[in-house]
Amino acid sequence: MTPLVSVVIPCFNAEPYLVAAVESALGQSGARTEVIAVNDGSRDGSLAALHRLAGPRVRVIDQPNRGASAARNAGLRLAQGDYVQFLDADDLLAPGKVASQVGRLAGAGPGTVASGRWARFTARPGEHEPTPSALFADLAPVDYLAINIREGLMMHPAAWLVPAAVARAAGPWNEQLSLNDDGEYFARVVLASAGVAFVPAALSYYRTGVADSLSGRSDRRALESLFASCVLIAAHLARGEDSPRTRQASADYFQRVAYEFYPAAPDLYWQFAGKARALGGSAVRPMMGTRQAWLARLVGWKAARRLARLFAR
Repeated sequence: MTPLVSVVIPCFNAEPYLVAAVESALGQSGARTEVIAVNDGSRDGSLAALHRLAGPRVRVIDQPNRGASAARNAGLRLAQGDYVQFLDADDLLAPGKVASQVGRLAGAGPGTVASGRWARFTARPGEHEPTPSALFADLAPVDYLAINIREGLMMHPAAWLVPAAVARAAGPWNEQLSLNDDGEYFARVVLASAGVAFVPAALSYYRTGVADSLSGRSDRRALESLFASCVLIAAHLARGEDSPRTRQASADYFQRVAYEFYPAAPDLYWQFAGKARALGGSAVRPMMGTRQAWLARLVGWKAARRLARLFAR
């Protein structure tokens, strides 16, 4: 029998996008899917939209607002599939995404997880081609995570397909995190796996430009979640392999993220810069646009960042 894939969709105030997300999960060609949609205390019409979609292949859970990680955990507890596919309520799966990954994993070693290509979009899929990435390759667990954090790369939740046994070994999503909860979770998934199989034919779409999206937040709570998640990810990597290369990867990670905290949270900047120095230091420089980089040459990067923040206001 064709393996069952459980598609877990957390939803908070996503009414404009929700139907398309669910339909992309149900419309997977050559795959057998069930959808577990978790309404996380939405205040718009999301719950009513989910009830209209409910049926033999779509289960709806309604819970008070507890965050995306708690919603995913609620879905995981009900998942009956051989594999787990996470899908945010504003993202989409290409029609053959799941089947291509199931097929690859059928011939891979036990415990292998599958990744795939992904592309950004704002209004319709296909607006942009997937951006080439060093993560678009078959990789051993430690190699994947070291490249991921050293280079500051991204693999959004929908790009993965996770065997249920690996998901159980990795443990639940960390409900204390909000921003970068997916980075911390999939670090554990990768390290609990036998390796990452990259499937070029597996395509998913990551929606950008959504007002009030969690990934775009920069309030203190979000920054503290980013801080905590990065500390956990570096600790996960060290447990997987404590070596000069993994320590350097973590140093570069801490230094790169440190720049993101300045000037909004200078105390977090100094803490992360200190962590990078404690691991031997990093040559990573702050990312800046052309104008800000020109200004930084005159007044230094910190002053340039402060001026940019002032002008933005």
